[in-house]
Order: sequence, then structure tokens, then C-alpha cells
Amino acid sequence: MQRPIEVDLPHQLGRDEAKRRISGNMHTLSDHIPGGVADVKADWEGDRLKLVVGAMGQEVNALIDVQEKNVHCRIELPGMLALFAGPIEAMLRSRGDDLLLEDRSED
Repeated sequence: MQRPIEVDLPHQLGRDEAKRRISGNMHTLSDHIPGGVADVKADWEGDRLKLVVGAMGQEVNALIDVQEKNVHCRIELPGMLALFAGPIEAMLRSRGDDLLLEDRSED
């Protein structure tokens, strides 16, 4: 059974800059997945990013909607990962803007 997590990340970047930063940070996403090996597929449709992250035999689907002053994330946790929904949601609320919106254009 899947369990959704929904998190809003407010920002003052504007839609285009937020999308640029999210796109620029996608390569670091697998660094935050336990096990060291993750397959990340990202596809933009307008202002919506569809993500599929596969790791350790599990597949997580996420939708990231970029708005002018907010980024809305919806993550579907499958099966056993749903047991960790609380800690995952807490991490996204506390560090989600670092993971998605940090400017790494100088890196």
C-alpha cells in the first residue's frame, strides 16, 4: 500500500529561478539515497517535475510543482518505505529547500 507525503517549500526565487535550481540539483539526489546506488529519472512537463527514483528494489514516484512562491512536493512511498513516512517527511520539511533550491551553479 502506498502512502503519500506532501510538503510545501516556500521560496522568494520566482518560478523560473526555482526551476533552474531544482534542475541543477537533480544530479545530487542519488547522494541522499541509502545504499549508494539509485536510478533517478526526471521529466519536466511545464512547471511540474515528474521523478521516479529506484533503489534497493523499491520505486518512489514524486511530483514537484513549481509555483512563483512555493514548491509543492508529493511523494508516493511504496510498501515498506511507508513505515518511514514520518522521518522522511520531517527531513523534507527541514532540509527540502537545501536539497532542491540551493544554488549550486558555482559547483
